[in-house]
Order: sequence, then C-alpha cells, then structure tokens
Amino acid sequence: MSAGVVVAGQDGRLRCPWGLSTEDYVAYHDSEWGRPVRGDDALFERLSLEAFQSGLSWITILRRREGFRAAFASFKIASVAEFTEADRERLLADPGIIRNRAKIDATLANARVLADWPAGELTTLIWSHAPDPARPAPRTTADVPGVTDGSTALAKDLKKRGIRFVGPTTAYALMQACGLVNDHLAACEFRTP
Repeated sequence: MSAGVVVAGQDGRLRCPWGLSTEDYVAYHDSEWGRPVRGDDALFERLSLEAFQSGLSWITILRRREGFRAAFASFKIASVAEFTEADRERLLADPGIIRNRAKIDATLANARVLADWPAGELTTLIWSHAPDPARPAPRTTADVPGVTDGSTALAKDLKKRGIRFVGPTTAYALMQACGLVNDHLAACEFRTP
C-alpha cells in the first residue's frame, strides 16, 4: 500500500492514515474531525485551540483539551472576555495548557473582541467561507492542501475584524476541524456526505 492512502485499523475499518497514529487520534478522527461545528462559543474554542496548536503537533493540544477547557471557562466568550490580569497570570502558570504568552494574550484579546459582536456573528462569518461541498474528495493525503484561497480570505476577514493569531494555515485547519471542508479521504469509512 502506498503512503497517503486510507489504512485499515485494528477493527478493519478504513481511515485516513493520520487517524490511526494514536488512540486519541482514532477517537478524534472517527467522531469529531470534519463534522460541522456551529455556535460562537464552540467556534471560539476551536479557533483558540488551533491558534495554540500553531508550531506544535495537534496531539499536544488534543491531549490537553480538557485542561484548556478548565483554564478558559469552557471557552464561553462572555466569561473569557472578563478575565483579569490575575487570570492571565494564572494561565501563564497553568501546566494543563500550553503556557505561551502570545497565544494566551491573543485568546484573551479575541474573547474581548468577540464579546462585542452580535450573537451568531462569528458562526456566520466563519461559515460564509465554506467552499462548495460538492468539491471532489481527496484520494490521498497529497490531495489535501495546507492553505486555500478560502482559508486565506477567512484569515484576512478575521484579522480585519480584530481577531489575532490566525493565519491562512490556522484558518484552514479550523475549516477542516469544524466541517467547513471535508478532507477525509474518499475511501475513508468516516467520510460523511
């Protein structure tokens, strides 16, 4: 079997090859990745986690996700927007998350920006960048881009609105994780129409 194509797991089911590297990835691949996510708080969580992932492996973030949720008030925008300097210092000392000052500061600043948006505006903005769902399914991992015109436009729109720490690559990872694009390989049993 050549690299970059679906692989059978221990259960015999065909999956994207990255989805079999750890048990955490199996669960994430099978039940979450590429499934539609809507709701401002849910999208704020994904946007924040993708920013924290920048420069790191996704498994690092995935394994600390519960720590992030505890540290950031379940990513409730209204709650995080009220975090104080004492909260910032607490986050910088929290071993359950990635203690990167720039990423923490961006998450807090983003919550403050988003708290001023009307309800549903983040969801509408992000989903307005979903490409045509009829686009061809990738057959191999080589067919999956890291950046698209759509992710570049999404990153630009978010930045223009005051959202920090999101570039085209982070925006595309967000699009994949939240189901705006379906990058499960064509033969993956977990690809949904």
